[in-house]
Amino acid sequence: MKILNCMAVGEAEKNMVFAARMTQRGHRIRGMDNLMELYEKTFTDDTVEAISSLPHPAVQKFAAITVAVTGASRRFLAQITRHQKEVQFMSASLQYSNYAGQADFAVPYEIMASPREIREMYLESCRKGMDCYEKLCGAGIGHDAAGYVASQGLRNVLLISATPYQWKHMIGQRVCRRNTDETRIVMLKIWKELSALSPIFFAPPFTGPFCQREQCLEGKMACGRKLGKEMRSDDILRADYPLLYTAEKRAADES
Repeated sequence: MKILNCMAVGEAEKNMVFAARMTQRGHRIRGMDNLMELYEKTFTDDTVEAISSLPHPAVQKFAAITVAVTGASRRFLAQITRHQKEVQFMSASLQYSNYAGQADFAVPYEIMASPREIREMYLESCRKGMDCYEKLCGAGIGHDAAGYVASQGLRNVLLISATPYQWKHMIGQRVCRRNTDETRIVMLKIWKELSALSPIFFAPPFTGPFCQREQCLEGKMACGRKLGKEMRSDDILRADYPLLYTAEKRAADES
């Protein structure tokens, strides 16, 4: 995944601080010159932290951060698009894209960690579905109708554009240990990229799951494996998905 408009993260911080200051300085703003002077006023990380901690999410909604995701499955697409407020999605279309002979599949982490024969069983099932897809296309069936036999593991391309507040909400909801592995991994990686650009704005107390902020809200459904309050996305990925780092190191060594 990759943030397509990195400057939007800095703009989000600036707009948040500006909006918060504006609400308290209406009596001083006589015209546009005064307003722009306030807009250009500098601020510190302490200011960002202080405003981020306040229960006033509206000031965190004056920007849109767009992220591109490649390689996630259609199952991830079905889960993440349940979020509808302050977020837009666009994905590659099965109607217009022709996956004949070009399909690739996301491998669930549990299957990745299983013996080789299990991994091959899964991939063989995915390939059989796409073999049927190719036969249907060859018989004159359109890509959209043929796509109904495609595996949920079929890799996809997705654009997600959301306000900073909504990104925090989605990450907080989806990196919880009760969520599915793939969804957690993708959202943890997005959180990692956002944190690299703004470690204060996207710090664990403002972005992480409920167990990192206050307390778990899952009640009887709680996983019982509370995340440390200072754990950042990379810490969680290494703790919960160590095979990803083994695979990345192997790929780096082979390149």
